[in-house]
Formats: sequence, structure tokens, C-alpha cells
Amino acid sequence: MDKIKFELEIAIHASPHMLYQYISSPSNLQEWFADKVNSRGKEYSFTWEGEEEIAELITKKTDDRIRFKWVESEGDDSYFEIKIQVDALTKDVSLIITDFADDEDEVEESKQLWENQIDELRHTIGA
Repeated sequence: MDKIKFELEIAIHASPHMLYQYISSPSNLQEWFADKVNSRGKEYSFTWEGEEEIAELITKKTDDRIRFKWVESEGDDSYFEIKIQVDALTKDVSLIITDFADDEDEVEESKQLWENQIDELRHTIGA
């Protein structure tokens, strides 16, 4: 079954450079995204409540975006990406989250989870 791609745009009051540090560094990801984050080369391990998930780093572009692919989803085109977007006119900063879900119900659950994670990021960086 094909997964459903979804995007979420969340405004955040922080500099793109600082945000990039929090979306790309394992120690900073651990502060808001997962209970524990380790990396070895392009392989990242994310742990939530004792459960470890492994992802491969696909794209890393300084002050712009980071993209991962879950190892367990090797057979499909899914990934998750966190992109920093700056509005050309207003200079407002947003995070654009791209992710995939198995069905419509999971899309809504995943969006809520991402919103909670970004709220945690806001709290962590004081945004």
C-alpha cells in the first residue's frame, strides 16, 4: 500500500542558523525530538520510551534542511524532512515538515505529533 505524503508548515520565531543546529545535531535533536539520539556516519538512532528506530541521513543542507529515511521503510519512497523556510518579504521563519503516513487517520495523528514536537522545540529554544 502506498503511503500518504503530507506537509505541515509551522511558524517559529528563531534564526535559521540556530534552528538548523537544533534539527541537525544529535545532541540538540535529543533535547526536543526524541529521548535519545545517536549518530554513526549517516545512520541515526532515535529512541522513544525505550524503543529504538534507525534512520539514514539522506540530505543535509546547512541552514536549510535535513532529510531522513527510516530503515524499516526501505521498500518505499517515504522519508521525513524538516526544512527551514524564510519568507522573502516578511522574513518570517517557518519549519516545513514533510512526512508520510499509512492512512488518513495516521496523517492526523502524525500532524498532531509533529505539532507537539515543534512546541517542545519552541520551549527548548525559548521561541
